[in-house]
Amino acid sequence: MERIPVLLDTDPGSDIDDAVCLAYLLHKPECELLGVTTVSGDVRKRAAIVEVVCRASGREDVPIHCGRSNVLVKGPGQAQVPHYEAIRDIPHLLDRPENAAVHFLRDTIRSRPGEIVLLSIGPYSNIGLLFALDPEIPFLLRGLVSMGGRFFSGDNKEWNAICDPVATAITYAAPRRDHVSVGLDVTLQCTMPAEQVRERFVGEPLATVLKMAEKWFEHTGSICFHDPLAASLIFHPELCTYESGRVEVSADEGVSTLHPGEGPDRVAKTVDAEAFFKEYFSVF
Repeated sequence: MERIPVLLDTDPGSDIDDAVCLAYLLHKPECELLGVTTVSGDVRKRAAIVEVVCRASGREDVPIHCGRSNVLVKGPGQAQVPHYEAIRDIPHLLDRPENAAVHFLRDTIRSRPGEIVLLSIGPYSNIGLLFALDPEIPFLLRGLVSMGGRFFSGDNKEWNAICDPVATAITYAAPRRDHVSVGLDVTLQCTMPAEQVRERFVGEPLATVLKMAEKWFEHTGSICFHDPLAASLIFHPELCTYESGRVEVSADEGVSTLHPGEGPDRVAKTVDAEAFFKEYFSVF
């Protein structure tokens, strides 16, 4: 069995699907999780959530680093981490230094050239800085997978892309290869109602994730598995179909546009939602 080295850049604590994604990666046998970096807002609380989910999985070996809390130039950002309240009383650290993520990502990728998949499921602040600091990094990756953008329906706006639009634009303007993007129009097809989540999230670490999900359910009646779908494509790309080309992102608003044809981008166009859910729960 081939194990794929993965670095995860994430913003858990705002939308529940980041923690749902982390749980999947921690238990996926084919995943060698090399580290997790947090981004946007209170990155220390976000790192604490990562730590708690890792410990619930029996995984205290995963490096955790805080990244950038603010947007690069402009954008709404996301200061609050409401799901932290659900794990406040579970032991964890809150004193990790900020702005350590980019150096960790750079050093780790350079230590294993051509081997690592970088999975970006939060605002692009860390990734934009990484690519600006070291333009060779995209070519030292095995692959780059992002949950972000909206390409085939609606107004082409999606939170990860518009949260820090300059960082998103830097990421997609960087010379790179084999960048898979999973947009909101596709991930919305992988949604599960709250009652079904409560039935299926049993045992650890899903029980701990469910504690945070209950905070999420105070405002909505379902979970959309945006980020877990992106993660699953690292191991099972056949779960989606794709359109190739080049993605352009507006630095003013973070609007993502796919220009079909030749280019480094593959954008998910359709998904087999039933097969995805079967894959997700198979690892627990």
